[in-house]
Amino acid sequence: MRINHRNSLGASRKGVLNMDFHEFQAREQENTSIELASEFGLSMREVRELKKQLERS
Repeated sequence: MRINHRNSLGASRKGVLNMDFHEFQAREQENTSIELASEFGLSMREVRELKKQLERS
């Protein structure tokens, strides 16, 4: 059975911004915002938004 491209994208997503929050939290303790942005392929703005979102929860 073939899975179309849309289904495969949906199954491979890890969460918001297509990344794993647990990995982000673990690396947040060790790395600066610039290192996090380059490692996860995010902009600085997205890193700030993720940090704010994690503080709220």
